[in-house]
Amino acid sequence: MTADTLLIHNAAVCTFGDANQVIEEGAALIENGQIAAVGRAADLLRTYPTAPREDAGGKLLMPGNICAHTHFYGAFARGLYIPGPAPKDFPEILRRLWWTLDRALDDDGVLSSAQVCLVDAIRNGTTTLFDHHASPAHIEGSLDIIAGAVDAAGLRAVLCYEVTDRNGPEGAAAGIAENVRFIKAQRARSQDHGLLSGLFGLHASLSLSDETLAQCVAEAEALGDGGFHIHAAEGPADQEDSLARYGLRTIDRLRARGILTPRSIVAHVTAIDGWEMAALRKSRTWVTHQPRSNMNNAVGVADVPAMLRGAMPVLLGNDGFSNDMFMEMKTAYLLHKVWRNDPRALPGNQVIDMAYRHNARLAAQHFPLPLGEISVGAAADLILLDYCPTTPLTADNLPWHILFGVSGSHVTHTMVAGRWLMKNRELLTLDEAAITAHSRQAAQATWERFWEMSG
Repeated sequence: MTADTLLIHNAAVCTFGDANQVIEEGAALIENGQIAAVGRAADLLRTYPTAPREDAGGKLLMPGNICAHTHFYGAFARGLYIPGPAPKDFPEILRRLWWTLDRALDDDGVLSSAQVCLVDAIRNGTTTLFDHHASPAHIEGSLDIIAGAVDAAGLRAVLCYEVTDRNGPEGAAAGIAENVRFIKAQRARSQDHGLLSGLFGLHASLSLSDETLAQCVAEAEALGDGGFHIHAAEGPADQEDSLARYGLRTIDRLRARGILTPRSIVAHVTAIDGWEMAALRKSRTWVTHQPRSNMNNAVGVADVPAMLRGAMPVLLGNDGFSNDMFMEMKTAYLLHKVWRNDPRALPGNQVIDMAYRHNARLAAQHFPLPLGEISVGAAADLILLDYCPTTPLTADNLPWHILFGVSGSHVTHTMVAGRWLMKNRELLTLDEAAITAHSRQAAQATWERFWEMSG
């Protein structure tokens, strides 16, 4: 036994992964941040009699959730009043909300908005997040500010800065430099730091010229990476812009410019045709689905059932909505049924596959240990839930228990790399009260700049 050993017992262990078991009266042994043994509690207690113990009290033990696309910087949009009539479409939402809010952020706002989201993630059992950041007035070092917040929280994150031409050539160059600097810094730290990684962030086709895309591809190739994180075909505006300016549909343009790779993430793709879907499939590009955001922005519905039928790696993100990924799973499950007018569309097992198996495969490109499962050798990123099933719970029906019974409010304990971040709903790494009090001040200051910019 080592000082970092812990035996969690008296739990209903939901392993996910290839084994996919529900072990009643189960246990998991943790050593040095990873799972060392999984099985029946009686067997592990007998085999490891001197191991420090944590009695789970009969709770569910599950792998922590993964969010494949989010925006920490959007936290201050909650409750924000936008002057004038309500935005009539997505381009207006971008111009009047997001492209004004991100310009209103200062360094303190970048930090505070990230902290708010990290508290929310720990509380809801989301242990790994792929963040897509923008703060045009404070680009250089902004990813370090977020990384510092992630470090303090103890979570895992893959960070990027969104490159865009909407703030002129100097802004685009600064965004490129911030991505390159951060990715290099994380590689230098990879020997002793396994909780942070970087991707090359891009906003969207409609805000990126061919020249800027070429610069980004050249820098990514020089890094030996080739992975990008970009919004693509999020509604018809992106398609219309690409066709009008370049004579290509969005995904066709991104393919031609070298953006689609097996390490790239494209978010949304609600407005693509069959040929574009085929291009995404052939390039093995990751696609993230954010149903709550797509509904809120009225940008359409990604044809996830068709993508899954083609064995495409479709992921689940939240686009800056709450980090209760169980809610995102439920929304995905219901949205496609009403959209297709077919109760058979996107069955529960496929939703859970996206949220766990697919998201974990993406995370495997960035972290050395398997995530999204409880198996020997996997990272000890775990959550305990006080969900008490009123019907039998098995590996076969677990997806429907998650979709119809479980929520983030059931999470009582959150662990990353064998370290408790929350126990009995008490945060251990972050001062939630202080963060919340400060975020109200930082949000007010950000809002005042927002309103001034809004005229």
